[in-house]
Amino acid sequence: MEPEERTARRTRRRFARRQWARRWLSLRKVLALLVVLALLGTSIYLVLFSTVLQVKKVQVVGNDLLSDARVREIADVPLGDQLALVDLARADSRVGSLAEVRSVDVTRTWPDAVRIEVVERTAVAVVEIAGRLRGLDAEGVVFRQYDAAPKGMPRIRPGGAAGTDALKEAATVVSALPQDLVTRVDHVEVATVDQITLVLRDRRRVLWGSAEESGLKAQVIDRLLAAEQAQVYDVSVPGNPTVR
Repeated sequence: MEPEERTARRTRRRFARRQWARRWLSLRKVLALLVVLALLGTSIYLVLFSTVLQVKKVQVVGNDLLSDARVREIADVPLGDQLALVDLARADSRVGSLAEVRSVDVTRTWPDAVRIEVVERTAVAVVEIAGRLRGLDAEGVVFRQYDAAPKGMPRIRPGGAAGTDALKEAATVVSALPQDLVTRVDHVEVATVDQITLVLRDRRRVLWGSAEESGLKAQVIDRLLAAEQAQVYDVSVPGNPTVR
């Protein structure tokens, strides 16, 4: 074989290898794209159509006053719907509208559950409304019913002029009291938002005024009750308390 012919053959082989390398590079790109599309299609199918990722259960945690069944009923999360498409905001809003619920967090728990975490309100006092004894939380929200007032929990007695704002002020006052003082309060008389009076179990009275500076007022009355024997204590101006 002549040298020229051998050179030509080597040139053709190199050219063929380069051509194949270019084709393989293009083919690899096509294969990679096909793999990505296949994975994407599989993911879309699993998330939107597959029974694997459908809602099979609704978990309720943190509830005591409310039953699991009641929370599930209000949340209205359809079993069998695709988990990815569940309207969490709607369920959150519905459960959050319950008077017993202070806050709620609704989340997806993959692969097949919705989790509803509830924080319920805690009563700090009771108030009689329309002949029923109801719980009042620290934010002044009326939310539950009692057959009898729990031991050690003060009762709010609103006057004829006391509205929702006055109840909220009274709840703020009670929330500011230390526990040992709470147990000594028989009831809280609420005439208006700035005319609140604590009546102790021994019938002594504490003129509180409004809920402003309730933390300071609680400290002042705690010291006054220990230091002074009187029938009426006025801490409406905590910087200048009086007794009589």
